[in-house]
Amino acid sequence: MSERSAIVIGGGLIGCCSAYYLAKLGWRVRLLERQRIGAGASHGNCGFVCPSHVMPLAAPGAVTATLRTMLGRDSPIALRLPPSRSLVAWLTRFAGQCNEGAMARSAAGRHALLAASAPLYRQMLEEERIDCQWQDDGLLVVYSSPQKFEAFGPMAALLAEKYGVESAPYPGDNVKVLEPALRAGLAGGWHFRGDSHVRPDRLLAGLKGALARLEVDVSEGVAVQQMVVAGGRLQRLETSQGPLTADACVLATGAEAPAFARPLGCRMPIQPGKGYSLTMPTPAGAPRLPMIFEEHHVAVTPFRDGLRIGSTMEFAGYDRGINQKRLALLLKSAREHLAAPPPDQFDEVWSGWRPMVYDGLPCIDRAPRAANVVVAAGNGMIGLASAPATGKLAAEIVAGLAPHVPAAPYRLARFA
Repeated sequence: MSERSAIVIGGGLIGCCSAYYLAKLGWRVRLLERQRIGAGASHGNCGFVCPSHVMPLAAPGAVTATLRTMLGRDSPIALRLPPSRSLVAWLTRFAGQCNEGAMARSAAGRHALLAASAPLYRQMLEEERIDCQWQDDGLLVVYSSPQKFEAFGPMAALLAEKYGVESAPYPGDNVKVLEPALRAGLAGGWHFRGDSHVRPDRLLAGLKGALARLEVDVSEGVAVQQMVVAGGRLQRLETSQGPLTADACVLATGAEAPAFARPLGCRMPIQPGKGYSLTMPTPAGAPRLPMIFEEHHVAVTPFRDGLRIGSTMEFAGYDRGINQKRLALLLKSAREHLAAPPPDQFDEVWSGWRPMVYDGLPCIDRAPRAANVVVAAGNGMIGLASAPATGKLAAEIVAGLAPHVPAAPYRLARFA
């Protein structure tokens, strides 16, 4: 075992992948998780491994479209009023990103992580023999509006030409031929055949087992209370189980990473965008394909042993409560798109914080005031899809190795 030691803070997918790749490099690794592995946003998401999700939310026209959407009673985006000062600043900077140049820069950075992650997942799952219900059924984006279905055509062409992301259009009731679970009369859908999906809790459980086999010390129920920085390095962590030291540290605490920004000497403009999901036994007439109902931003994922309906976005600060109105929107959208309505009995009702950065790119970089700390947080709505490449890049930065993807797009200096 190597004499080099590292502590990874955060037991979600980004933290687990960081620990995994550090251990594969021969480092002695301890993973700290305040609750249990995969208890946060990694647990209840819709499980999309989606190279198709290249484009950031910030795009030309996004501000006007979002404001118009938010005026509706059933808006998929909710904002608690009055917004905090940090959220107002975040929204202002988001608006500043809604131009062609910024969108292209963000898309390039997202594409690099997404394109690298899919083969890394396949390699990891094969080597570690992880059964996470991986399925290569693509992703179907469904439209109710004929105008919006047609309007996606130029974007589909751009994704194929510039990023190699292929999709096939299914206009009108052709989409119901592809997916019989949809109701008749929809405008159509675009099928991204290169996408896949998994069951997130099974993925986390398998990855936790892989970490144990690699002799990673997985410490659940341990809260990091303070980072003690001096002389340009992290000297120790003050935790609920006493002080801890290591040669290096990876901060992978998702939406809560900004709590450690000050001692690290950086800005991390991450806002918690709360998402929701409902998981239920597989109903009669359940979809075969994972889908997104685009106008409602609602996702449906068929697992081998269940069905999950999820998404929406609620900017309500660090609130852990369940908003029943958001859950009702998920069911309403499913009933409007599916031929057979979903049941009213659920195995799990869940909410979690997506770590949203206004430019749609994560923070993966050394901390300015602590050279032995690497931040890996802010993957937004592509956390699961980009986790392997993010964790591998964080491990490469810690170890001083050449990065497998260009590191520049994710640097903290862009917020200075």
